[in-house]
Amino acid sequence: MSRVSRLAVLLLLFAVALAASAPAHLLNRLVPRDTLYLQGFAGSLWRGSASRCALRIGPSRYLQLGAVQWSLSPLSLLRLAPRIRVHSSWGPQQLVGIAVLRDARSMDLEQVEARVSADLLRQLVPVALGGSLSLQLPSLRIRQSLPVAGEGRLVWQDAVWHSPRGPLPLGTYAVDLLSAPGQSLAGQVLTVSGPVQASGTVQLRDRAYTVDILVGAGQTLDPQLQQALSLLAAPQGDAYRLRLDGQL
Repeated sequence: MSRVSRLAVLLLLFAVALAASAPAHLLNRLVPRDTLYLQGFAGSLWRGSASRCALRIGPSRYLQLGAVQWSLSPLSLLRLAPRIRVHSSWGPQQLVGIAVLRDARSMDLEQVEARVSADLLRQLVPVALGGSLSLQLPSLRIRQSLPVAGEGRLVWQDAVWHSPRGPLPLGTYAVDLLSAPGQSLAGQVLTVSGPVQASGTVQLRDRAYTVDILVGAGQTLDPQLQQALSLLAAPQGDAYRLRLDGQL
């Protein structure tokens, strides 16, 4: 075995020993602290847990992930790209996946599966919505804290609008996410089932986003739903077109 090979083996063994024995709280030095909050550590850097975790999703908004367990690949430390397998639970909310940390503001997500309450949508639109959101994300590249490429599907199941007169069922909807080299990250919105139809696109290029969705029904929309839609969308025949443009 050459000197270089022996050195590589020694470095690998050192990385394994470090990850196996180093305390879990050192993970705070590896993850971007301005986007991920962790506390209540137990275990080691290699295999550990935190009793509380929150992911920053906006200037003053956080997504609670609850209790988190992880396992770190020691070999990834030699590549200067820590690879961490994560599982989190917060009541019925569940998340599993792999994160490869590139730098303080960049990472790759792989094999992500998640299920959260649609209450999360209330942080994005001023309408009381319900149901559940499920995500299957084979891959997503995040650079400078922004998604730039990926593929997957987001499903809003058993969507409900909590109107002043009570819950109003809307349907089940999906967003198919796909990107190509040199193009924007885009999603196709489609209706899986339900009385209220929705179709359109969402796009993200750099920090600019565009949402263009047509919402209608085979029959006349509920009057209160029409009133709620009129606050966000413009009438177009018997439907409403929701178009949003902005910067993240």
